[in-house]
Amino acid sequence: MKPYLSIFFIALLFVSCSKEETLFEPQTEADIIKYIADNNLEAKKTSSGLYYVIEKEGSGQNPTANSNVTVAYKGYFLNGRVFDQNSSGYTTSLRQVIPGWTEGIQLFKEGGEGVLLVPYNLGYGSNGNAAIPGGSVLVFDIKLISIN
Repeated sequence: MKPYLSIFFIALLFVSCSKEETLFEPQTEADIIKYIADNNLEAKKTSSGLYYVIEKEGSGQNPTANSNVTVAYKGYFLNGRVFDQNSSGYTTSLRQVIPGWTEGIQLFKEGGEGVLLVPYNLGYGSNGNAAIPGGSVLVFDIKLISIN
């Protein structure tokens, strides 16, 4: 029985040593600027580092940081991989979302549409969250349906 245990542990050691550990390099402002250029976007930058594009102005009011809003959105990474979306409308308080949304949604008027490019420090930080790796820039196609 002992030879089998030795073979098992040697195999386990071989498998665990053969895996390469890869660390995720946080995405930078240069990555955001390249994305903007590659996609021919006319983005503006806020003082916090959030980039945004207003594609449709909207005709209603702008929400505040304390507003409850209903937003249709698609969230994806710079490589285009979608991590979340809700086309029928997601209702939330702007106090309960990532800082990039709290700041960015206030830039839209009710009925407005556009894009938010959220640097990782305004998203899920360097640690990430569930399906979002730490250091990820997040892109959101946004439609502010209503301020509730």
